Amino acid sequence: MEAIVVEDVYFSYDGVPALRGVSLTVRSGEVLAIMGENGAGKTTLIKHFNGLLKPEKGRVLVFGIDTREASVAQLARRVGVVFQNPDHQLFAESVEEEVLFAMKNMGLPLDVARERCEQVLKLMGLEKHRHRSPYSLSVGERKRLAIAAVLGYGPDIVVLDEPTAGQDFLNKCKIGGVIAALKAEGRGIVIVTHDVEFAAQVADRVALMAGGRIVRVGPAHEVLTDEEAIREVRLLSPQVPCTACMLRERGITLTNTPLLPGELYLELVRLLRRQAMR
Repeated sequence: MEAIVVEDVYFSYDGVPALRGVSLTVRSGEVLAIMGENGAGKTTLIKHFNGLLKPEKGRVLVFGIDTREASVAQLARRVGVVFQNPDHQLFAESVEEEVLFAMKNMGLPLDVARERCEQVLKLMGLEKHRHRSPYSLSVGERKRLAIAAVLGYGPDIVVLDEPTAGQDFLNKCKIGGVIAALKAEGRGIVIVTHDVEFAAQVADRVALMAGGRIVRVGPAHEVLTDEEAIREVRLLSPQVPCTACMLRERGITLTNTPLLPGELYLELVRLLRRQAMR
């Protein structure tokens, strides 16, 4: 199901173009990674998903509703956005109140809100901090709190801007698990990230951006193994495709270009079996 449809959108800041004819779809039950260098237009694009910005030309449809005809409050019920800097979203006196605020604002009964609050605090590893001020947390903890606050009220689409920034390996894994759980529930997830390894692990589709345009969009395996496209948006290829490229340069022929470690392992097993049969 196409949850968000972006059609030929243009947008500029004080006459400086930020988006130049962007068309893209966000689907329910899918993880879409939007990637590119700083200034490519990624954050400007996701601000159109919940109406914080309105297209100068083109249109954005959120579950069939033109964002120019709906308020941010209306759209936020369907699309929850967690921005890169959590301090732009946190304001309550305690971690618990931060998570409860959005749910109360959406009109959820207090007992339901408290139950959900308990669930998401545990999910994000923040339950022991429930009575602390958000600003006494580390940057990584504040990031997870901002995610928890959005997850609490259960939007249909969750947009995460640089979700792994400031996170250690274990918390990256935890965020990856949260994304997988949201996908299993049929929600759509958009991640804006420079972390190609994380995108390789969690994304179904990848959209590469440069200069306010979509350079390439397609299945993660195809896009993240496209060395030319990755270089165009000034990212580094994931380690596994890089390793496959190094093997080819040394005369080792692989049938497919692997993206994940398990795929590389299978390719090497096939290669060894072919050599053993000669």
